[in-house]
Amino acid sequence: MEERYLSKLHPLVDFGAGVFLLLVAILTVLGNCAVLATAVKCSSHLKAPDLLSINLAVADLGMAISMYPLAIASAWNHAWLGGDASCLYYALMGFFFGVSSMMTLTVMAIIRYRVTSSFKYSGCTIEKKAVCILIMCIWLYALLWAVLPLLGWGRYGPEPFGTSCTIAWGDFHHSSNGFSFIISMFILCTISPAVTIVVCYSGIAWKLHKAYQEIKNQDKIPNSTKVEKKLTLLAILVSFGFLISWTPYAAVSFWSLFHSSKYIPPVVSLLPCLFAKSSTAFNPMIYYAFSKTFRRKVKHLKCCCGWRVHFLQSENSVENPRVSVIWTGKENVMVSSVPKLMKGVPGTPTGTQ
Repeated sequence: MEERYLSKLHPLVDFGAGVFLLLVAILTVLGNCAVLATAVKCSSHLKAPDLLSINLAVADLGMAISMYPLAIASAWNHAWLGGDASCLYYALMGFFFGVSSMMTLTVMAIIRYRVTSSFKYSGCTIEKKAVCILIMCIWLYALLWAVLPLLGWGRYGPEPFGTSCTIAWGDFHHSSNGFSFIISMFILCTISPAVTIVVCYSGIAWKLHKAYQEIKNQDKIPNSTKVEKKLTLLAILVSFGFLISWTPYAAVSFWSLFHSSKYIPPVVSLLPCLFAKSSTAFNPMIYYAFSKTFRRKVKHLKCCCGWRVHFLQSENSVENPRVSVIWTGKENVMVSSVPKLMKGVPGTPTGTQ
């Protein structure tokens, strides 16, 4: 076996990393399958922005299934399994699903900002067809960037600690071709999307602040405004949870672009990588913590032999006119949709009155 595929870590550290990834994989699969199962149950009632939340769950689940078993086995083997072929596959899958998740969060932020910016005037809505087209563009964009290293712009290779693979950051010191790929990738797949997310949610928060200022003298704050505040908080946690998880890894990787990875202790390069991978398990936890409806529906999922899943019949009434992936009943709002803050505006959730 090539030396670069041998672990640079202590066997106990490798074992611990494998156990951690196994736990993350289990939580990711269970959590995101619960999101997708709930979506299937409520498929006839889904609104367009819900599709982005489903797409995010698909990306997280895809990363866990396609990557984590190989990473766990390699950690416990104390060396990377499969050589160049599996390293190429693993790195490509990581880049592909990582970019798709980042761009999905970016599109979610833009749509939420667009709707909240126009609801007072036109009751802006997003069509399912438009969201489907956006989702298709997201996956094509991610696929393009994942394939570029295979075409000669950039390169995949093992991580400094030996039991994982990614973009070969440290191999681009003296390569203008590789350096241009890294800079372009950082700008178009990391910095620009992150700035867009921050700007959009900052704008939404400011608009909510002004809305509260306008109604602060009223005896009771409209329920739709309270729902929007809670919805915005959930969206911010989902987006910034992803950004925070990947920031240490991006920082270490970018640093290795200008300095030899020999000066980075193997454990220092391992920890950000593990922290970044844990991001796939965060979203269902956030939904479960902040949505009573999602908690209730998860408890209604009863898995039996043969992988049969039983659901309670959806309740449809004046108080609960719609069912959604995350929010129903009094919270009658989708994860990525935005309720109207003005009573009487088309699209105002009737269940929040």
